[in-house]
Amino acid sequence: MLTPDYLRQHLMEKLQALHVQVEDESHLHIGHGGGTGGHYRVQVVSPSFVGKTTLQRHRLVYAALAEHMGRSIHALALQTYSPEEVSAQGIPEQIS
Repeated sequence: MLTPDYLRQHLMEKLQALHVQVEDESHLHIGHGGGTGGHYRVQVVSPSFVGKTTLQRHRLVYAALAEHMGRSIHALALQTYSPEEVSAQGIPEQIS
């Protein structure tokens, strides 16, 4: 089973991220793949997202996690930001 710490480190490396926060929400999905892992809420700030649409950003995250998608990862809820967006708007303290 993947851990939030592993996912955080993996995304930091693959996306040269400045900030990654991962919350395991598997306990909220008991009965359809939950309880054993696989449901994550992820917030990423990366220069890789500059000039990219939300869809393009999400595709970058999915590509970075490709080896785990459909196996250890059942679902991802993503929030993706460029460093400029964070500087201009701030970043939420907690992902929600």
